Amino acid sequence: MASKDQGIGIAILAVCAIVIVGYIIITADPGLFSLSAANVRLDAVLVLVSIAFIAILVIGAWIGWTMATTPPPKPIEEVKDEPEEKK
Repeated sequence: MASKDQGIGIAILAVCAIVIVGYIIITADPGLFSLSAANVRLDAVLVLVSIAFIAILVIGAWIGWTMATTPPPKPIEEVKDEPEEKK
């Protein structure tokens, strides 16, 4: 059974992955790159913004993956009951 944090992590990972794929599909217009000066400037901005946006989503997906795969911590009661190690 996954903990609450792992469930949230799976949800974050799934949402980020879906948005990344959807964003790439939406912006992958075959007629996007034409040779007019205005379109070249717009394409340059689009590429930079796309890279930044996808990078942020990848970081979000990584956080979700980490949350989903990290085991939950021991409850405080279990930690208090363990004998302390002497140095």
